[in-house]
Amino acid sequence: MAAPGLRHGMRRLLEVSAALGRVCRAYSTSQAFAEVLRLPRRQLTKLVYPLQDLEQHLAPDARSDLCLRVFDPSLEDLARAESFFTASPRNRIEYLSSAVRLDHAPDLPRPEGHTKKMNFFKVGKYFTLVDMPGYGYRAPEDFVDMVETYLKERRNLKRTFLLVDSVVGITKTDNIAIEMCEEFALPYVMVLTKTDKSSKGHLLKQVLQIQKFVNMQTQGCFPQLFPVSAVTHSGIHLLKCFIANITGNLDSQLPV
Repeated sequence: MAAPGLRHGMRRLLEVSAALGRVCRAYSTSQAFAEVLRLPRRQLTKLVYPLQDLEQHLAPDARSDLCLRVFDPSLEDLARAESFFTASPRNRIEYLSSAVRLDHAPDLPRPEGHTKKMNFFKVGKYFTLVDMPGYGYRAPEDFVDMVETYLKERRNLKRTFLLVDSVVGITKTDNIAIEMCEEFALPYVMVLTKTDKSSKGHLLKQVLQIQKFVNMQTQGCFPQLFPVSAVTHSGIHLLKCFIANITGNLDSQLPV
């Protein structure tokens, strides 16, 4: 009899093999994602499901500490989400506008990053992403008036994404943002960036520490972490799928 972990691995392998054909038939998959689907199983898991890749380095009694599969989309879901983020004549991804202050913002949904303004990016007809000024010592002088007011009053805001440097972990400035989301009762997600900058051991240590923080000290944070790398693209496809899901653009009934 196969061990539970082995059985799960076999199921995932069969799913990958079977789903590859279904995905290619169902969607005009982008060239980049089509190449991802052709990767060997271990490489595909590392790229698409980075937390599950880290799981194999944990002791069995520590694996329950990680929220690994709260959001666990199929390859079909990932391919469908990828199509939203792939620009085409029928699916334009465009820079809409910048808003220095809230009263200049267009009447659309939004999120944020490192800038002095709020930048709006419309993704086809599906949703709008908002890149917002970073918090902390480099934040613009009117950060409170601009960002806090927006987060409190924006009724069509689906989710706030907090970018946490996975190399250094949660900092004092990160805590400011976390406290703000908790105070305003905003649903939010922690995205762990720069995962390519750490050794496997250091990354795993940071992930476990941040997961413990989320489990014990937050109310509004989505329980699953999203580790990503802009260099290797690890975790990017899963994060895009999560965004497509929370904006109501996937047919699957996945947790939000």
